[in-house]
Amino acid sequence: ITSGVTGAVTRDSLLNVCMDAKHHKTEPGPEGQLYGQCAPWRDNACCTANTSLEAHQDQSYLYNFNWDHCGVMSPKCKRHFIQDTCLYECDPNLGPWIDQSDTSWRRERILHVPLCREDCEQWWDDCQDSVTCKVNWHKGWNWTSGTNQCPHGAMCQKFKFVFPTPADLCEGVWSHSYRYTRHRRGSGRCIQMWFDPALGNPNVAVARFYA
Repeated sequence: ITSGVTGAVTRDSLLNVCMDAKHHKTEPGPEGQLYGQCAPWRDNACCTANTSLEAHQDQSYLYNFNWDHCGVMSPKCKRHFIQDTCLYECDPNLGPWIDQSDTSWRRERILHVPLCREDCEQWWDDCQDSVTCKVNWHKGWNWTSGTNQCPHGAMCQKFKFVFPTPADLCEGVWSHSYRYTRHRRGSGRCIQMWFDPALGNPNVAVARFYA
């Protein structure tokens, strides 16, 4: 019986949690003023209203990250990166995939989050003609200007050449934070970046399944 109890404790410690990272709250909770694409998380969020606003800015103070490092990124592509930021900053259902990280700006990160097939494929479809110079956006940039620029000698190319498949994009761009899956939205087996808040956050059940 005792083993069952400790099992429950570890399982619960994976549910409804915020990771120990740069902008996350220590505990998830309601956040009524969440902005724009982060609004679906307002019932229970790891992000503050301020973080949600900044997630929508080009070169926001969150990470000084510039989406337009190879010219202007199309709005239909950029909205996926904004949504990805909202999921990362706001969703309290990523506990089963939180991993230790030893970088200066966060103690924890997410690794291999199983992303729903449609979310990944739509991201790739909408971004295939946008342009970038790097496969892994976590590291290797030139930061001398204070914001990320392409490293010397890196060539700007369309996403579809840098990331030939949806899986290459979703798994490669943030060094395996996500895993491309064949699971579909609503299956209860994959995390959704996009969902209708009126129906509640579907990722609650997914975290419970994997925990």
